[in-house]
Order: sequence, then structure tokens, then C-alpha cells
Amino acid sequence: MVAVEEDAPSFFTPGSGNIALGIAIVVFMTIALYNALELSVLIPLSFRRYRSLYFWSLITSASIGVIPATIGPTLQFFSLSPLWLSMFLSNLGFVMMVPNQSVVLYSRLHLVSQNIRVLRAVRWLIFASLFIVIPTITMNVGDAYLPKSKHWANGFQVIERLQVTWFAVQETTISSIYIYDTIRMMKLSPETDKRRNKILYELLAVNVTAILMDVTLVVLEYVGFYFTQVIFKATVYSIKLKLEFAVLGMLVSIVHSRGSWQADCDTSNFS
Repeated sequence: MVAVEEDAPSFFTPGSGNIALGIAIVVFMTIALYNALELSVLIPLSFRRYRSLYFWSLITSASIGVIPATIGPTLQFFSLSPLWLSMFLSNLGFVMMVPNQSVVLYSRLHLVSQNIRVLRAVRWLIFASLFIVIPTITMNVGDAYLPKSKHWANGFQVIERLQVTWFAVQETTISSIYIYDTIRMMKLSPETDKRRNKILYELLAVNVTAILMDVTLVVLEYVGFYFTQVIFKATVYSIKLKLEFAVLGMLVSIVHSRGSWQADCDTSNFS
């Protein structure tokens, strides 16, 4: 969401003149947009059919999530557009980027975990996140249009920290399930199957990296670098999506090695 550093009169003050922050925004914006645009082209080329939840969560996260989540806060910081436009882009990007990342993780979870109860619990956890998305958007808009109101500012500070923590915990939980089941698969894998073990190690490293990036966002939020966290978040999520693109090939290799191309796994949609 949109906010600035702790010493600002409100969470966001357009045209604040912070040169260092402005340079950081341009750098992070460039990285995020490059990653998102690249993925928007590569993802459709990497699927044979466009009907799986994995495909649609990936493509919407990149094109309708990262791109507006990058452009919206940037326009607002540099006062380059009406407030309503930057707010619309920021909140659209937030919804399609942050909660949608959990959908991306969930949509491939069944390939490593066959526990129905775990899959159902993760699905309900994602649904529950809607209860924090709506008040976050409401408080964000209120603070932006009423920057001198302490009630809106304080409310947004609380809900912003709650949502950052919530989604970090949520994504860490799903990634932890991957880590657990990946380690379990490694123990079951024959020692001579070096290629499969290499893939599992890479899958393990991707999920650990994603957790570390979530921790970084939480730290930035709680130390008071609100706007830095906002614009850096788009970069982080674009990197996560690129890691997901790498995971795509790993999952296909794992499924091939297990000798199962189940229709309900949607793996037939992968290239």
C-alpha cells in the first residue's frame, strides 16, 4: 500500500523531495517492471493450454499485480497523476499481487503434498485473508485523502502492519509445507537419483529464499520505512514470480520422475 517514512507528517507526502528515496524508487520500479513485462511474455509461451489455476494466478500476478503496484505508488510519490488514479493502481496492484501470490503457491501445492486436510486448510487460509484486504484498502484511501487526520493515519499504520505480517506468515506457512514435503521426498528418493535430488534441493532453496524476502518486508515495515517497503514489495514479488517460473520446470521434472501425469494436477498444461 502507499505510505512514506516515519518522520513524514502523514504516511505519504507527494513531492517530499527525498532525493535518496526517489532514486531508490526509480531503481526498484525499473527492476519490478522489467521482471513483470518479461514474465507477461514468457508465461503464456510456457503453457500449452491456459486453463489451470497455476497459469492464471501467475499471469495476473505479473501483469495486473506487479505492474500497477509499481506504477501507482511511483505516480503518487512524484505527483505525476491525480490522486484517484494512483490510488486505484496501487490498490488494484496490491490485491492482484499480494493475496494472489498465495494462490500461486497453493495452485502447485498438490504436486508435492497429497494431504487433503492440509490443502483444504491452506485454501481456507487464503479465503480468510480477504478480511484484512478490505479494511487495508479502506484505511489506505482514507489516509491518502485525509492526510491530516490522526485517526486515519493511526488506523492505517495498524492495519498496514497487520496485513504485512499476515501475508508474510501466510506465505511462509505455505512455503514451509513445501519445504517439509520436499525434504520428505528427498528421504524417499533413491541415493542414485542425483538429478531428482538436485531438483528437490533447488525447489527447497527457492522456498527458503521466498521466506527470507518476506522477512525483509516485515522488518522494513516495523522499522518505519513504509514507502520503501511499499515500492520494494513490488520488486520482491516480481522476483518471487521469476522464481516461480523456475519452479515450473522443476515441478514438471519431478512429476515426470514420479511417472504420474494426473489430469487433476493440471500439469498437462505445462510446456
